[in-house]
Amino acid sequence: MHEKRKAPRHRILKGGAIALDQGSVFSCVVRNISDTGACLEFAIPLDIPERFTLLIASDHFKRGCRLKWRTEKRIGVEFS
Repeated sequence: MHEKRKAPRHRILKGGAIALDQGSVFSCVVRNISDTGACLEFAIPLDIPERFTLLIASDHFKRGCRLKWRTEKRIGVEFS
């Protein structure tokens, strides 16, 4: 299978959160991450907007994201 990603992703299982512009915050699990994006998983299906901020408190990580793909409980994001 041909790898389409710009940078290799590293498997991790870390608690994270996404923050929306209107102030809402939703918990997630960061399944993998790279310099250019990540895969996030949610406990329940959510209607995630096109742009938001990913937070990983344990790593003091804060990055703007753009939605690239989605399934019922997972999304792929590209960092902006």
